[in-house]
Amino acid sequence: MQITSEKTVREIALEDPSSIRVFESLGIDYCCGGKRPLGDACFRAEVAVDDVVKLLEQARSKAQAPESQEWKKLGELIESIVGNHHAYVRRETPRIDGFLTKVVARHGAAHPEVTRISELFSAISSELATHMLKEEQILFPYIERMEKSIEAGNGVPSAFFGTVRRPIASMIADHDDAGALLAEIRKLSQDFHTPDGACPTYVGLYQALEEFERDLHRHVHLENNILFPRAVEMEAA
Repeated sequence: MQITSEKTVREIALEDPSSIRVFESLGIDYCCGGKRPLGDACFRAEVAVDDVVKLLEQARSKAQAPESQEWKKLGELIESIVGNHHAYVRRETPRIDGFLTKVVARHGAAHPEVTRISELFSAISSELATHMLKEEQILFPYIERMEKSIEAGNGVPSAFFGTVRRPIASMIADHDDAGALLAEIRKLSQDFHTPDGACPTYVGLYQALEEFERDLHRHVHLENNILFPRAVEMEAA
């Protein structure tokens, strides 16, 4: 695979999964912002394209195992998304809320940005809770039913929403919203760098938020770049 500045971040992430860790380390969005050319993404992240290309090539040469598997069945991919990423969000949300409550109470006066971060994370939590239910109760079951129906030679099953493109467009819009909120949290937290003398809870909060962002990027990558395009292609075929 030849890496050029014109190639999109999404294409690079799909063709070479080892690139994902490089993008994460540099703060380059490979999921919601994955349609941007590498050159534009590097400009936004304030890193040199040539340096990033070298890092990507090094990561590829050092990769010991694929970062993600080739999903032959959409049902298996859905099971992985729900079991790993949806479960992660539900497990980590109350934990991060607990950190935020303590940090705002103790440090909010001196660091008003944590109060704003708490508001933003509350919005993300609420949006993701509704979003995941829609996927688990409506979109994902339909995609699984469609895959089984087509495999059985029965064609595409009918759905009250018409084409699968409609709920997918709604889910992608939700992803974009969540990504924008997390980007604002990253900016307010100065890339998750705690102030001097921060207590362990403050440090734990920023570590948890950074990991939450990292997991959501992988989560959205699996849906936006793999699951949803294949579902659309399956319906069209």
